[in-house]
Amino acid sequence: MPQQKNRPEHKDDQQPEAEKARSRRDAYLKYSGMAFQMGIIILVGTLIGKKLDAYFQTERPYLTVVLALLSISAALYITLKDLFTGNKP
Repeated sequence: MPQQKNRPEHKDDQQPEAEKARSRRDAYLKYSGMAFQMGIIILVGTLIGKKLDAYFQTERPYLTVVLALLSISAALYITLKDLFTGNKP
């Protein structure tokens, strides 16, 4: 009879657990990266609006509001597109 290689059974049992842990970690990194991406997009849009308001010396912060709303829309669009298309990190 041919001898079978001795494989520790606990490694085979741990493999699905390790894959689950990696999957959870990857999902955490993906979603936390999305949050930072959204924050940076909104921050940059708002700061550009403030600079433009200061440059044009507007009475009220119209450009800040408009660019903040546009950057929020852009951040949501990018985030939802990444979320629904299932892009992997």
